[in-house]
Amino acid sequence: MNMKTLTKAEDQVMQILWKLEKGFVNDILKEIPEPKPAYNTVSTIVRILEKKGFVGYKAFGKTHEYFPLIEKERYSKFYLNNFVKDYFGGSYEQLVSFFAKDNKLDINEIQDLMKYTGDKDK
Repeated sequence: MNMKTLTKAEDQVMQILWKLEKGFVNDILKEIPEPKPAYNTVSTIVRILEKKGFVGYKAFGKTHEYFPLIEKERYSKFYLNNFVKDYFGGSYEQLVSFFAKDNKLDINEIQDLMKYTGDKDK
């Protein structure tokens, strides 16, 4: 499957579905902070996620219970790899260096990041 990057709204819905593990549009809507979007807006986003292959559903009459088809960790790795490619020329060392220069990471956090990014080819 050729995974695509999610929009901010799609990502917000996926974060909720990953947390809930499954749910109807109303369940997703309950988890969105105020100001809440319209039911139809959430329904449309979920259908887009379904077309993109991120979400599956089980039909109950005219209503659908949605569930993630892509694991959160798999998407996170995909997103991080694209981010590093787009902003750091594909170099995780440049990413770590960027945060280290700004004193945003301590030595333990740098080590943890290097361990995580060392698994980037999977």
